[in-house]
Amino acid sequence: MRKLFALIAVLGMLTIGASRLMAQEEEATPVAQTEQTSASITDDEVIESTSLHAAIKQKFIEGGAGFMAAVVLCLIFGLAIAIERVIYLNLSDTNTKKFIAGFEDALNNGGVEAAKEYCRNTRGPVASIFYQGLARYDQGIDMVEKSVVSYGSVQMGLMEKGLTWVGLFIALAPMLGFMGTVIGMIGAFDNIQAAGDMSPALVAGGIKVALITTVGGLIVAMILQVFYNYCTAKIEGIVNNMEDASVSMLDILVKYAQKNK
Repeated sequence: MRKLFALIAVLGMLTIGASRLMAQEEEATPVAQTEQTSASITDDEVIESTSLHAAIKQKFIEGGAGFMAAVVLCLIFGLAIAIERVIYLNLSDTNTKKFIAGFEDALNNGGVEAAKEYCRNTRGPVASIFYQGLARYDQGIDMVEKSVVSYGSVQMGLMEKGLTWVGLFIALAPMLGFMGTVIGMIGAFDNIQAAGDMSPALVAGGIKVALITTVGGLIVAMILQVFYNYCTAKIEGIVNNMEDASVSMLDILVKYAQKNK
């Protein structure tokens, strides 16, 4: 949770810094062009970059500060949670085959306590599951299997933690955009009703607001959807490794028990 708050704070500071930078760029006076060709190319790139930032800021304002700010907040909070999940899942993903080989070697050479120590010194859900199984080794293989299954569900819940919020922001961002669309169209028709005339100039503003908010919401949803799908695919891969490793662990423990009868 502390990592999540830290990420949100960093993203918020980056957003504020970017806004101040765009404001400073708009207020800055253009640099005089020099006679050299390379210098003129550099000036054109700076002007183009400044124009892009100014255009994004202008569209943000035209889309309505309230709705566009809500859409941007969905992006910031969604990215904060998604990035935290990506880091957590990548740290949880380990070389299962190498770990199983080391686990079997520690168990055969040092016994159950050595295998426990090996699991404690290894990060990832697979090592945690192995440790929980070894903790009940003296109660029989059946209890080891039940413990592995139960703790596997706990580890899966930890990996999926926070993804529901990412899914919420994926659904909420386009909804806010569509709401801005509806309100923009209502404003356009109000202008037509007040003027008593069907003029393109009367409806252009409301329709533009509607389209900008819709595009903003859809862009945010698409960005977060990529992270969400990556996380779910990563979780599926880790869960498959956990299930395969659990079967291998039970086989290793059965062989160890038979050898030490």
